[in-house]
Amino acid sequence: VSHAVHRIVSSHTWLYTSDLKTNACVAPAKPIPAYISKVLKKVHPDVIIKYYGCGLVVPESLEGCRILDLGCGSGRDCYMLSQLVGEKGHVTGIDMTEEQLDVAQTHLDYHMKEFGYKSPNVTFVKGFIEALTEAGLEKGSFDIIISNCVVNLSPDKRRVLAEAYSVLKDGGELYFSDVYSSSRLTEEMRNHKVLWGECLSGALWWKDLLLLAEEVGFSPPRLVTASPITVGNKELQDVLGDFKFVSATYRLFKVPKGDTGPCQVIYNGSITGVEDSFEFDCQYTFKANEAVAVDGEVAAILKCSRFKEDFTCQPAKAPAQPCGVKPKVRMCPSLQNLKCKKEF
Repeated sequence: VSHAVHRIVSSHTWLYTSDLKTNACVAPAKPIPAYISKVLKKVHPDVIIKYYGCGLVVPESLEGCRILDLGCGSGRDCYMLSQLVGEKGHVTGIDMTEEQLDVAQTHLDYHMKEFGYKSPNVTFVKGFIEALTEAGLEKGSFDIIISNCVVNLSPDKRRVLAEAYSVLKDGGELYFSDVYSSSRLTEEMRNHKVLWGECLSGALWWKDLLLLAEEVGFSPPRLVTASPITVGNKELQDVLGDFKFVSATYRLFKVPKGDTGPCQVIYNGSITGVEDSFEFDCQYTFKANEAVAVDGEVAAILKCSRFKEDFTCQPAKAPAQPCGVKPKVRMCPSLQNLKCKKEF
């Protein structure tokens, strides 16, 4: 990230919610699951106060995993995830802001004692999200990468995705929330200072996400949630014109290319916190012990990722209903209409 972006990020961290002109940087109203609330309560108040992220980005099935948090800030999510991966798992947070990392590192011993861990399972690294390997992170070393409204601040999003793909293990996942636009932004919008502060100037056109993900090797992005971003300022709305924005969470997997063929999958209810029903994305929710027909794309993800122990796969008895309809068809309606649909 350039020094200019560094200054923008640093100044943005001091914005108050009341100063914001849009709801792009405001945490969503979706209830926090009980098991997440429980672990958040154990995070030191100073870490929470000085954390400037938006909402929560917590994927499922984390026990024993190695996780990387892009733009970890004061470490709130790292310490939350530390409890979810357990003492045998590990969480690495990377951030370019010295002050934030100091807060995170200062409270390391406190949290390890609070969690009852004999040795730390959290590490903080100073570096840029476009240069993960240069920061000393090994290729093929992480099961999951999370990011919360950080990628939009990078001027080189392709490199961010490529670096993420590089440090993920085979079968690994990039699970991240960010801001997307209905069209490619104009130069005026990209250089607009207020829009930068609102996390809108760096918004990626959603079609570019699909293209960039494919270019670096990821499977087609799976849309998890999407919600419209409202602009309550006439001056900004005049600048934006007909452009629309959405806050969306996607999951991208590093799985082998090629169609494994359709099959039926049965979720065995073994994932902590979602034992009865696992909402994989906005299109598919797997209920425990119920057979669901999926196509080759989703079958490959479930067979090759950390979810392989949570599902039983069997040959399809009939042609599978499309679980991952071609991205152009599946993604377009949800983002153009600015809401997540289960039927397209």
